[in-house]
Amino acid sequence: MATNKSAFRRADYLQITVFGFALAALWGGLHTIIIPARLLDLVPLSEKSTYLGLLTFAGLMLAIIVQPIAGAISDRSGFSWGRRRPFILAGTLVAMLFLAGIGWVGSFLALFVIYCLLQIASNTTQGPSQAFIPDLVPVGKRGLASGVKGFLEIAGGVALLYPIAIFMDRYSASEGLWLWLSLAMLGAVLLAAVAITILTVRERPGRGGARPPLSATIFQSFKIKGRAHRDFIWFIVSRLFIMMAFTTLQTFAMYFLMDVVGVPDPAAATARFSTVAIAGMLIVAYPAGRLSDRIGRRPIALAAGLLGAVGIALIFLSGQNLTLIMLCGGLVGIAFGAFISSNWALATDLVPKGEEARYLGLTNLATAGGAALARLIGPLIDFGNSYSPNLGYSIMFLACFIYFIVGSLLLLKIRRR
Repeated sequence: MATNKSAFRRADYLQITVFGFALAALWGGLHTIIIPARLLDLVPLSEKSTYLGLLTFAGLMLAIIVQPIAGAISDRSGFSWGRRRPFILAGTLVAMLFLAGIGWVGSFLALFVIYCLLQIASNTTQGPSQAFIPDLVPVGKRGLASGVKGFLEIAGGVALLYPIAIFMDRYSASEGLWLWLSLAMLGAVLLAAVAITILTVRERPGRGGARPPLSATIFQSFKIKGRAHRDFIWFIVSRLFIMMAFTTLQTFAMYFLMDVVGVPDPAAATARFSTVAIAGMLIVAYPAGRLSDRIGRRPIALAAGLLGAVGIALIFLSGQNLTLIMLCGGLVGIAFGAFISSNWALATDLVPKGEEARYLGLTNLATAGGAALARLIGPLIDFGNSYSPNLGYSIMFLACFIYFIVGSLLLLKIRRR
């Protein structure tokens, strides 16, 4: 891989983003199928949703904390073979141990501890790996690189779901082979991706000379100089609202399809809805990122957010027409795919030189934070539905519509660079 930004080649885009594919595959498989299935072995069936919510919320909080710290430490590192790859390699090897631990645990407490440790190890790799784009890609091609990144992460999130679903449908506590095959599949993808990253990405050596103490680096991990980096703060707030909109829809889609549309197979209908949305994301993620290099990041991100608001409004107005709801779900997917590519390219433009990994780690305040905050509307949905049939879902769609509009308009506060 070329280290000269002017000599960046097509294969280089894949080499610096393939690790994101593996991380998306890892957490897509764990969160969607494996963790919920393992909980059935360890907790009362009537309380499975509560335990799942507690577990995943803890993981989101750890992701918010660990990514900026790992990124900040990576920024200050002085390894001869680069600032990012040592953390990616070490974090992956540790993550492999905890991934295996998911198959061994025999209690919820043990699963909770192993899951949290896996989150720490995974986010230790993710914080530094995200900095490859601002480190190595020419400014005029960062939209293209972000498009490749977005495409691979969306694809990674669904790539192994079908084979894992087949294996885990046959899994039981007395027949654990299928669980181990699922975990081994995720581990193999993670190891392959880290091997490609370590062997093909060529970083510049880390900075030598005096560096601030580690304690000072950790303490400063969440500090943003408001006056100097005001645009980045607006970026975080804007991204937070958009992430809340999409995650709210994703989280409560099955209950909406079950209670309002009245589908006889809510789980299967939700899977079809998600598939259509993901297809929309995949179609636009790459071209949207590439187009942002030509016309700018903000116009595409702004248009994508407003399109998401239109999609939400159309789902609400579709009533019980499942076909229209599915098509509108695809429209929301197109909006979100365009947003994540162009928005990430904007992030790489806004991060200050020398602190790329730390600032990109801070974007998780919006990504994971939005995912966590989105779940807080659940009690409001239940309260609305108890007051009047399906009123809670109307409140949910109104909130998503507002999230999309506010998140989009806040992009206008970012000055063009």
